[in-house]
Amino acid sequence: MSSSPERLCVALLGAMALATASAQPAYPGIGRAATPAEIKAWDIDVRPDFKGLPKGAGSVAQGQDLWEAKCASCHGVFGESNEVFSPLVGGTTAEDIKTGRVARLNDTTFPGRTTLMKVSTVSTLWDYINRAMPWNAPKSLKTDEVYAVTAYLLNLGGIVPDGFTLSDANIAEVQKRMPNRNGMTTAHAMWPGKGMGQPGAFDVKATACMHDCGAEPRVASLLPDFARNNNGNLAEQQRLVGPQRGIDTTRPPGARRDGPATVAAAPAAPTAPNAAAGALALLKQHACTACHGMEQKLVGPGFRQVAARYAGRADAQAYLAGKIKAGGQGVWGAVSMPAQPLSDADLATLASWLAAGAASH
Repeated sequence: MSSSPERLCVALLGAMALATASAQPAYPGIGRAATPAEIKAWDIDVRPDFKGLPKGAGSVAQGQDLWEAKCASCHGVFGESNEVFSPLVGGTTAEDIKTGRVARLNDTTFPGRTTLMKVSTVSTLWDYINRAMPWNAPKSLKTDEVYAVTAYLLNLGGIVPDGFTLSDANIAEVQKRMPNRNGMTTAHAMWPGKGMGQPGAFDVKATACMHDCGAEPRVASLLPDFARNNNGNLAEQQRLVGPQRGIDTTRPPGARRDGPATVAAAPAAPTAPNAAAGALALLKQHACTACHGMEQKLVGPGFRQVAARYAGRADAQAYLAGKIKAGGQGVWGAVSMPAQPLSDADLATLASWLAAGAASH
């Protein structure tokens, strides 16, 4: 009996040691626990059962105004898109809305597969528009604006009527009208778990295509030295949604990333060094290089192509500043450039740089 208190003390000390050890971070000195506000900012996904969907509402009419202002430049006024982006609307019928299966997905003669033909859950549309659209300013739409844009897209597909207002209260009813709502299957056993196919039936030991294999092809590309840096350093180009992750084109092929930068930039008309540096910094800051190369056309024309076209124009700087600010279509092709919400100072810097020849250094 006299040893019981000692045993109890030892047990308590052991429990305290275990509790202390469990409270220690897995990687001491690295990082910190995320705050509730930080977690809330990242936890924005909306699931097919509408968990995570915020309260709000937006009408088809409101969505049309937003669409024409922020979406039509890439996706067309009626969701027909353009030469860069695939159509969002088309290929579905009133019968598909009744059955929940898009018949034309089985029609090999039909020319394409639109978004509304393939998507099975309206939550997917809402979630993607909310987190990724518009392309040049993702996550900039307010909650009610996301509802409105989604409503307009659904209206284009004949899923909701013209006077409809989409909200968190009726979105589950809209789900029952999605043309391909019954077209999704989980009978492929690609993931484990209840409702995800038969456990243990994963096809990981198939033999049908594992014999008489041809030699593995090797795909490679090569840029000649004179063209290597024509579009600016790919490793430094940024989109609003992340880095381009291209090769460092200021260095010769095979050079270490920390080696000497020996590739000279393409020649251009002389410009004050500070002006060129400021303009190049703005191109990176505003993700201009996602659509424009330095020399050649990507989605839009190369910067020096623009400079060459307006080189003899007396009001080139003012004209170019206006075009950047307002956006436009037709001068360089069918793809529209959205209006760019830049400050007057930034517009002046970029327009002056273009008018002076678009020097790269």
